[in-house]
Amino acid sequence: MLYAYFKKQIVPLSEAKVSIMTHALHYGTAVFEGIRGNWNEQKKQLYIFRMEDHYQRMREGSKLLLMDLGHSTQELCQITLELVKRSELKEDIYIRPLAYKSSETLGVRLHNLENNLCIFAIPWGPYFSSDRATCCVSTWRRPDDNVIPARAKTSGIYINNAFAKTDAVSKGFDEAIMLTPDGHVSEGSGENIFIILNGQLITPPIYDNILAGITRDTIITLAQNELGLEVIERPIDRVELYMAGECFLSGTAAHITPITAIDHREVGDGEIGKVTSKLQQAYFDVIRGNNPKYSGWCTPVY
Repeated sequence: MLYAYFKKQIVPLSEAKVSIMTHALHYGTAVFEGIRGNWNEQKKQLYIFRMEDHYQRMREGSKLLLMDLGHSTQELCQITLELVKRSELKEDIYIRPLAYKSSETLGVRLHNLENNLCIFAIPWGPYFSSDRATCCVSTWRRPDDNVIPARAKTSGIYINNAFAKTDAVSKGFDEAIMLTPDGHVSEGSGENIFIILNGQLITPPIYDNILAGITRDTIITLAQNELGLEVIERPIDRVELYMAGECFLSGTAAHITPITAIDHREVGDGEIGKVTSKLQQAYFDVIRGNNPKYSGWCTPVY
């Protein structure tokens, strides 16, 4: 049976329900996180990856919506561990904490509203149906920081992502790549993006309206420490997507997903690149608890 943390107690997931008048349902007034738990079959252990970092980012995002999560980061981690243990999950999972405006009232605002917190965990395998993705550059652009801040995972902003994703899939692609209002590469609908150009690993900077991804930060660390790569954070022009030797998406759900074609143009030779493959191997060793150097990022459940 699956469980959820709902209204300050752990209940069966099927019983965690909200009213159709809930403010967050109407206005997107919520902030959330996506946290992976990765099953290690050899060790018979489930490792939750960078849980504290995810909750710290959620705490920062909740401030934008004038919300107090009501728990310290450590308390949130303990609640999550208890929840996953009780669900007896022993496979790859996805954990979704959501802080939301729970008042049953209408009216556009953030103030004078009740807040609530829920957390649930579900089995979840690969995000994409294949080990690689084809992408298009979307006509839908990322909103500027003074429109809706992209650095926080506020639920309302994700209609922008949904427009881009569905438009890409309807055209036969796996994913969309969105540009900033001034035309620089920003990110995918649910992932950060990296390219390899002239031997350099390049990714858009935080100020280009991207989410400050925890997987993104992990990749930068592994690329520098394990592969000795130079990592550059700078604006990326659209044409550089077509010139890149390799390109990949990164995110909690997507892990590291190679991009083999963009706008019907092959990336490199159209196969998974050597650097991307090495980063994938290093990354999966880390998230499944097989690299003791990064054991501090992995919280064992059992």
